[in-house]
Amino acid sequence: MAAGESFEIGGIAVAPGSAQTVAIPVSYLATGVPATLSLRVLHGERPGPAVFVSAAIHGDEIIGTAIIQRLLRDILPPQLAGTLILAPAVNIFGFLQHSRYLPDRRDLNRSFPGSAKGSLAGQIAHCFLTEVIARCTLGIDIHTAAIHRYNLPQIRIAAGNPKLVELAMAFGAPVIVESPLRDGSMRQLAQERGVEMLLMETGEALRFDRLSVETGVEGVKRVLAHLGMIEADDGLAHVGIPARANKSSWVRSPRGGVTHRVRKSGDAVRKGDLLATVGGLFGEEPEEMVSPVDGIIIGHATLPVVNQGDAIFHIAQVANLDHAGEAVGSITQAILASEPDGPAQPMLDEDEVI
Repeated sequence: MAAGESFEIGGIAVAPGSAQTVAIPVSYLATGVPATLSLRVLHGERPGPAVFVSAAIHGDEIIGTAIIQRLLRDILPPQLAGTLILAPAVNIFGFLQHSRYLPDRRDLNRSFPGSAKGSLAGQIAHCFLTEVIARCTLGIDIHTAAIHRYNLPQIRIAAGNPKLVELAMAFGAPVIVESPLRDGSMRQLAQERGVEMLLMETGEALRFDRLSVETGVEGVKRVLAHLGMIEADDGLAHVGIPARANKSSWVRSPRGGVTHRVRKSGDAVRKGDLLATVGGLFGEEPEEMVSPVDGIIIGHATLPVVNQGDAIFHIAQVANLDHAGEAVGSITQAILASEPDGPAQPMLDEDEVI
């Protein structure tokens, strides 16, 4: 976009160096009250790329809402190059009901590209595609673990894309996970339309936590700095070798009972390391849970009371565990040093694990 041009979205012209809230009609509630896609659009004084940051595509995954609120305090349109579109609650229905899903139990992140005349999920997906994704070259979509689970801050990207690896390194989350695209997901749809996507997983459903918020805010700002949209350090001059993985393992409870964790998300573990014990109501007959691989714990269950077979720990298999975090001389060296082995493995959401 040329300097001095307004940014058009939802029938609204946002002038250079200004910010505006845009409410795009999507559908109607059962009461007849209109439902809208609410966006805050920051349009810079100088030309540059258009980037979106989205939250709560699953309505109970609200940590991205807090991250976006912090970004609005820190980023001023007169100091911005390009355009930043912030969507704090894409699934407004689930957001209001504290639910992952829409009222018809559909998963919005399996409903793209959607249709203007389709289901409620299809209408929202179609609106977000035509009004937001189609106007951008990069999107950052923020998710959390399911209820009673916690995810270490991590960036998930499509495999085989060096540009995405570079952007993920600039973001600076502790772990980068390569995972195949899911049918009907925003990431798959964006890739088909030529839009790059970073997916941040962090924290727990229906909760805010300081680590997740601070990692998200600083990560988004570093990506914007790397793109030249704001004046800040993108961190790549002193990048460390990231913990990078494309395979993961779930560790399940060997019995029903009460767990006592000795490890948590963010801990590096070796094959055979003790993760937790689980015993009966009186602590009787405790059984050990151990790591099946070398890696980093990227998620864990927060509820101590478990059934036999419950997934308790999620471990990313990391080939360069001894060298993660070491400083390297260039971004090219970092990419080569952290390259995972083999094809990427499908990565399920926590509530999809069976």
